[in-house]
Order: sequence, then structure tokens, then C-alpha cells
Amino acid sequence: MSTSVRATPSTHPLDQLTADEVAAARAVLVEAGLVTGSTRFVYVGLEEPHKIHLRDGAGTPDRAVRVLLHELAPPSAKDVVVSLTRGEVTGRRDLDAATDGQLPVLDSEFAVVEEVLATDLQWLAALAARDLDVADVRVAPLSAGVFEYPEEQGRRILRGLAFRQDHPGDHPWAHPIDGLVAYVDVVNKTVDQVMDLGPVPIPEESGNFDDPAVTGPMRTTQKPIEITQPEGPSFSLEGNLLRWENWELRVGFDAREGLTLHQIGFRDGDRLRPIIHRASIAEMVVPYADPSPVRSWQNYFDTGEYLVGRYANALELGCDCLGDITYMDAVIADEDGHPQVLRNAICMHEEDFGILWKHTDLWAGSAETRRQRRMVISFFTTIGNYDYGFYWYLYLDGTIGFEVKATGVVFTSAYPGEGYPYASQVAPGLGAPFHQHLFSARLDMTVDGTTNSVEELDFVRVPMGPDNPRGNAFTQRRTTLRRESDAQRMADQGVGRIWHVTNPDSRNRLGEPVAYALLPEGQPALLADPDSPIHRRATFAAKHLWVTAYDPAERYAAGDFVNQHAGGAGLPQYAAADRGVEATDVVLWHTFGLTHVPRPEDWPIMPVDYTGFKLKPVGFFDRNPTLDVPPSASAHCRSRTAEDGDPDGPAGGAGDCCSD
Repeated sequence: MSTSVRATPSTHPLDQLTADEVAAARAVLVEAGLVTGSTRFVYVGLEEPHKIHLRDGAGTPDRAVRVLLHELAPPSAKDVVVSLTRGEVTGRRDLDAATDGQLPVLDSEFAVVEEVLATDLQWLAALAARDLDVADVRVAPLSAGVFEYPEEQGRRILRGLAFRQDHPGDHPWAHPIDGLVAYVDVVNKTVDQVMDLGPVPIPEESGNFDDPAVTGPMRTTQKPIEITQPEGPSFSLEGNLLRWENWELRVGFDAREGLTLHQIGFRDGDRLRPIIHRASIAEMVVPYADPSPVRSWQNYFDTGEYLVGRYANALELGCDCLGDITYMDAVIADEDGHPQVLRNAICMHEEDFGILWKHTDLWAGSAETRRQRRMVISFFTTIGNYDYGFYWYLYLDGTIGFEVKATGVVFTSAYPGEGYPYASQVAPGLGAPFHQHLFSARLDMTVDGTTNSVEELDFVRVPMGPDNPRGNAFTQRRTTLRRESDAQRMADQGVGRIWHVTNPDSRNRLGEPVAYALLPEGQPALLADPDSPIHRRATFAAKHLWVTAYDPAERYAAGDFVNQHAGGAGLPQYAAADRGVEATDVVLWHTFGLTHVPRPEDWPIMPVDYTGFKLKPVGFFDRNPTLDVPPSASAHCRSRTAEDGDPDGPAGGAGDCCSD
């Protein structure tokens, strides 16, 4: 069962943009003379109000839109703010591509790379040397980065790696044309360079995971699994305001970041207690490890360079989402500035999540079990060869979780030979370079308000001595992060490192500051050399945690304009101010992700791999906040006490709830 929520006029300052608002913003820009026949709308997004303007009694903030405009002739770029409330342009900045970097890659530029190369004599000669027809060659339009090419400064460049496609339904990733790369100016439609290291054998095995000749016969062993909620879901959705159990929040969507969550709070008695003002995945980068001359530049910022939100999949019941599903559409702008509705972009549902708590007590003669469930808010996006699912989870006990589900097709190369240290062989002659998928979660914290501090907690072994004669003692060391220069931290699983976001002005019944703990996975951060170009551009990914003072203009971990930016923007620039971050309004930036050494099992399509983090309450509540969760209503499960007269006693026996 599914329902959909369509675009409606906004009634709250954090409502998603509507189609009418996107059209109105375009009309204002046309009236202002900022749109010509060669203008491309790269990004249109809600200019969110400062959080102080959202407090009760603060009045109605201006409804505004941020627009990034790319002019083809002559090439130029503008960063514009449009007030929808006043119907006028209220801010404008002309960008300098040489210093600011380029605006994100346009959809319309994808085809340009292949079109330009199709008539380039050097490219055609390289294909002829490999006995290839240009009509059978697909070229991946790949972000260029910034390297030792001064002639590329200030110009929009994409780099192209080629793959052979044997028929219209063939997946070309199976047939990489190695030893060859082209650098293309997508504005002037010229080829700067074709690097040809000579023909390399093209892997021949099919990668068509939808072809019965590859898959073999479909298995017939699976019985149906039906997930039903006969009385409907336990949550309500009014506009973009979601209420579920004790949770309340607003669901947003952005063409750049994709799914965003706002004003996340938990109802505790008669209080709605704030936890996070805004949560998003502010950047992701995929750096590759192969130093081959044709691939050493491969580093993709899927958020800042490509805008993950605009590639949101239209989710389907029974395939992407299972159960009683509510879908929400999203509205973005196409490259002409007209509204584009992304159907079923966001999926919302609740699901059972095993045991919440359980105890069988020999003394009291009781046996009690409660089941956990969670609220799931998600979207899926496809960026080239990879597909990513972004999943936010809310749990009954106040825990907040986030998970990326990475799948799709690994980026391929020809495998150079046995023992090659930078790639795996996933099929005969077919390689897949080692790489990372690194994400930056931006968590604008408001733990019981905006007076927050961050503490780092490590477990510490206590040496044997007079106070620890048997050597069994261990404790925790707490370190308060006081300034931005102190608050650039690495996870350390060896000492169980976590970080607490506390509010010294809000105390629980034990007199301790309330807190939420960030629990990192602690997987490797950015592995590239600190002097490398990618390290300069993705410095955010070199640390697992950054803490900065709140500034609504500081929204992206690698800066506003990532495409062909030389580096140093984003978090290193924000933190250079070295502001105080103790007992103030703070933003946590958490780097997490996967370091992927591809396996044969990842070919021809990769089973989902998972990465993420959790935020758990620590003294935020005075006791377990789920004591009021009732026993399961299932006829197969009941709670038992000594009064039941169960001859088998409180442990085991018929009627006990099963657990998982």
C-alpha cells in the first residue's frame, strides 16, 4: 500500500519549494534581465532563514531562493538570491571561475564530451588503432579536478574515459577501453588533450546482470513476505511536518544535498525538546587509488560537482520500499529554470526492528518483552555507475541513525596483471581500482537549545597500583573541545572514542548536563597523501569530526563551488577563524564512509554495502523513555507474570515472546 504527497503552496518557512515558487523565481530573474537564451539554471534551492528567525514570536521570515546561473555566451557565472516575498533580486555575486571554481556539471554537458570526441581526429585515430568504431564507444563525462594544467584555469573541463558498448542494451562498464583519456572544454567544445598510452586488451566477458545468459535461471525457492499495517501507519504528515511516536520534524529536499531533515525534536512529557535544527549529507567524495596516468585524477564530489538530489530515483512500492509506504514528491528546477517534479523522491515508512528491551526475572517471576520499531525516511540517487540510498532512522528510544546503502556497478579498468597493488581483478582481465566513498554529515545541533558543548570520551586503562591492586579498573577520559582548532578529531576504535554534545544549561534529574553521543564507525578517513590535489580539495574528509560555530552561510564541507576549485574551501576555511565552540551554537561535521577493495562478488553488480553513524541520548532522558511502549498486540505474544501460574516458571515455556 502506498500514498503520495504532491506539491502544495508553502505554509511554513522550511516547507519545500513548490512548482509555483520555482516558476516565480524564474520570472523575477527574467524581469531583472539575468536570463537569456543561453542561460542555464545550475541550481535552484530554498534560501533557508536563520534559525533565530524561526523562533516563536520572531515574525514571518522572507521566503527566498538561491539560484546559480551559468551563461554559455560569453561564459560567466552568477550566484543570485531572489526574494519570493518581495518579488525581487536581493543579492547577486558575479563569480570568477579562476578563483571561485566552476559551477556544478550540467546534465546537458554530459553528451557534449562524446559529441566533441566523435569528430576529433586524434581520438578517432586512437579508436582505429584499437579496431573500434566510434559509434560503439560510450564516454563517461567525468569531473576534471585541478591539476598541473594552467591552461585549464577558468575553463569548464571534463575528462572522458571510454567503454565499448556491443549493443543498445549492453552495459559498457564490462568493456573499458584502457590506456586512453581525453580532456574536453565543454563550453568551447574543443579537445585539449588526448592521452593515448597504446592499446590494451579490452575485457570481453558480459556485464549484463539482466541477461539470462549471465544470470542463469531465476531461483524459485523464495516464498512471499508480506508486510501489512491493517490500521495504517502510526505517523502523520501535514505538509512536510512529520509526527511519529514522540518524534516531530520537518522533511525537506534539496537539489544539491537531496534529503534534509529540520527541527528534529522529541516530545518528553509536555515538552517538545529540540535535538537537531538541520541534518543533511553536505558533501561526498569518491577518490580513486590507481596512479595510472589515465586515472590518477579520478576524484568525484558527487554532491558539490554533480548535485545528488537532482538524480533522485522515482521509488516503487515492492521494489525500493516494502510495507505501508508514504511517498513525497520533490520539486527542483530544470536547466531552463522551469519546475521539475521528482515523483516519489522520498519514501517514509515504519518498520519492526527486533527487540526493544526484554527481561526474565527469577526473583519477581516476571517475563517482559517489548519490540523496537523505527521510522525510516529515505531517498535513492544514481550518479553514473553507482547508486546510493540515503536512510535516516528514528527509534523509539530517542536514537537517531543514518545509513548509506551503496550499490550499482564498480568503475572498471583493464586489469594490468597479477599482483597489481591498486586494483582488484573482478572478472577475467577486468579490473576495478581501489577507492573510497566518503560522506560529510552536517549536524546543526540544538540539544535542548543552542548552548551546546562537545566532549571527546576515550576509555583509559588504569595501571595496577594501590588504588587498583588487581588491575581490573578502567575509566573514561573526557576532553572538552573548546575552539575550532581543537575540534578537528580522528575516531579511534582502540579507545572506543565517541563524542558527546552536551548542554550545560540543561540538567537531568541527576544534575548532569543532558547530552547526545555521536557514535562513529571509525573506518579510514581520506587516504590520499596530504600534499595531493585531492587532499587540498577534500580536506574535510581527512578528519572524522569537525566542530564549528554556527553560521548559516557555512553549509558545504568542501565549500560552495567545488567543481575545478583548487582547494582550501569549506571546513578548513571555516575553522581558520578559530572561533570558540564551548557553550555556544555549534555544528558537527562527521566524516564516515567505505574504503572499497572490489571483490569478484561485486561484479557485474554490487550487493549493497553499508556505512553510517548513530546519535544516542546520554542523560538526555531521566530514565528509559520507552517504558510506556505496550506489549506486542500479536496473538502469539503475551507478557507473563507469576500470577499466570505457568508451571514451567518464568523462563521459556509456551506463550513466551520470540525475539530476534
